[in-house]
Amino acid sequence: MDSESTVTTCYRHPKVECHVRCTRCERYICPDCMREAAVGHQCPECVKEGARSVRQARTLVGGRVSTVPVVTYVLIVLNVLVYLAELARPEVVDRFAMVGAGLVGPDGGHFLWIDPYPAGFSPEGLVDGEWYRLLTGAFLHLPPTEGTFGIAHIVMNMLALWNLGRLVEPMLGRVHYLALYLLSALGGSVLVLLIAPEDAVVGASGAIFGVGAAYYVMARRVGADMSRVNRFMAGLLLWLVISALVTSWEGHLGGLLAGGAVALAFAYAPRDGRRTLVQVGACVALAVVLGVAAVVKVSELTGGGIPQ
Repeated sequence: MDSESTVTTCYRHPKVECHVRCTRCERYICPDCMREAAVGHQCPECVKEGARSVRQARTLVGGRVSTVPVVTYVLIVLNVLVYLAELARPEVVDRFAMVGAGLVGPDGGHFLWIDPYPAGFSPEGLVDGEWYRLLTGAFLHLPPTEGTFGIAHIVMNMLALWNLGRLVEPMLGRVHYLALYLLSALGGSVLVLLIAPEDAVVGASGAIFGVGAAYYVMARRVGADMSRVNRFMAGLLLWLVISALVTSWEGHLGGLLAGGAVALAFAYAPRDGRRTLVQVGACVALAVVLGVAAVVKVSELTGGGIPQ
């Protein structure tokens, strides 16, 4: 007596006859639904469930692993776009450069700060409440025909960011890297304000010096061969000394110190449930210290008043 075999179909495609089961849930699956596994095949739903249950790799500081330095590329593109805006409208530099205290005369010229200032003059910079300059100056660069370097200013900075960012961003992860970059830029601007408030400063150098400091800290943390790293740091510090003659050494030093402090907090935070709290707390604490220092300095420049 012949027995009629039972027809089995794919649970996702009921009209398709099949004879293979998912090795995880044991439901029948057709060739279109088969996903190769270590043993046999699995269905798409079990593959997704398995991916969710796999622990995601993290960087040494707890950030998400990123093989493509997207933040570095975005920062470079942003700097270049801002530079093109400068070429189209040169007044962008005057409007957004890092200036602690300055005066604009009746003829539109720029003059050194004095308090009280003469009639017909108006303040510019942080003394006029333009706090955004603490960060916007880090995305501006010298016009092609001005300053010691001209167009070489942005070219050298972007080359340095390209080389350093591709090393440091994968070590930190995108969020940590962006936080370090911005705090380094802020640290550079604040030191300019504290030491040379009347200077008009532009350039990403302060932030890049902070990334350089992070490169050194992270290399030591992972136990890398320090000979090459030490040579790099020697060159960076040499440029810091030389820059005292031709550029804003205050911005460079401020970025270096801020970036180093953030990198230390990221690299040596306890590797347990407190790590995120310590890292965020360190960034917030640094931002508060820099903010308070800026407010106190501006208050001194304005005779006790804090511009809104």
